[in-house]
Amino acid sequence: MNYQAWLAHFPKITYSRYGRLRAYFFDLKNLYTAELDEIVKAGIEENIAMEFLTWRDKNPIEKILERMQKENIYTVSLGEDNYPPLLAQITDPPHTLFVRGQLPPVQQPTLGVVGTRRFTTYGKLVCEDLVTPLAAQGIVIVSGLALGIDGIAHTATLEAGGTTIAVLGSGINKSCIFPSAHRTLSEKIIEQGGAVVSEYPVDFAPTQYSFPARNRIIAGLSLGTLVIEAPAKSGALITARCALAYNREVMCVPHAITSPTGAGPNNLIKFGAKMVTEPNDILEALNLQEIKQIIPVKKENIDISTPEGKFLNCLTKEPKNINQIILETKIESAAMSATLTIMEIKGQIKNLGGMNYIKK
Repeated sequence: MNYQAWLAHFPKITYSRYGRLRAYFFDLKNLYTAELDEIVKAGIEENIAMEFLTWRDKNPIEKILERMQKENIYTVSLGEDNYPPLLAQITDPPHTLFVRGQLPPVQQPTLGVVGTRRFTTYGKLVCEDLVTPLAAQGIVIVSGLALGIDGIAHTATLEAGGTTIAVLGSGINKSCIFPSAHRTLSEKIIEQGGAVVSEYPVDFAPTQYSFPARNRIIAGLSLGTLVIEAPAKSGALITARCALAYNREVMCVPHAITSPTGAGPNNLIKFGAKMVTEPNDILEALNLQEIKQIIPVKKENIDISTPEGKFLNCLTKEPKNINQIILETKIESAAMSATLTIMEIKGQIKNLGGMNYIKK
């Protein structure tokens, strides 16, 4: 019987209370039949001990484990061999992690990637450009499954054939995945060999406190944390502060000084965080010499006498509107539509919506 998983469902079981109970009872099977005076002797407050006894009567272990099995959820607890060693090193690790999917091997390096939900085109492109080659090299990307940069980081990892871990501030059973818009993404993460994890039990609904708390797990699971884009007040910066507190590397993407969503990483760089402009900066910061240096893609020779060549010569990673492209290339709009469609199919350019294009 997995008594650790059963105990982790008790709403008032904190890290310190869990530690006191494990120290006193050693085998948590003994807690399952313990009386009030024994639980109090273990160092649990009397009112909490009474609440626990009431909860225990209503929540038999068989019922809880059956529900977990139905949802393909298992747990790893502090002190067990399969508990992530990096996470065990932090000052306030979760006593138990609920897991769906597969945690990566210990020797596989991990990188936390965080950012704002209200991302810009620049933030999205930079996230994809940095994450894609790192994930393809075998670095596990850890993020929070939130809308915005988190989702972009997970998706870019999957498209690169890599492995990613999503850390939730809710329960991890399918009906409880938050945000619900990313339920399909969470299943893809698991299907591709990654994991969805949380310190919260089955059916736990997220609260205003559970998201900041989960950020420490992102930082704790990772060798370092990369902040892509975040305003001055952002949950992503909580993850960065946790990483600093755990003596882990903090890296940031630079932004224009006028960018509201760039204020967070810009400030962190100002106070000593490593500025990142290419994937090799991250390999260097994390001291990952065993991973081959990522070679920048060579610029192709462009024949600017052709319509395609004119477009490629005109476009960059910065979005350009169709009207601006017409002015710069002097190509008639009738011929432009067909050429752009062909180039999109070839994967040479990308339509960002609103008739704005970038070079891929």
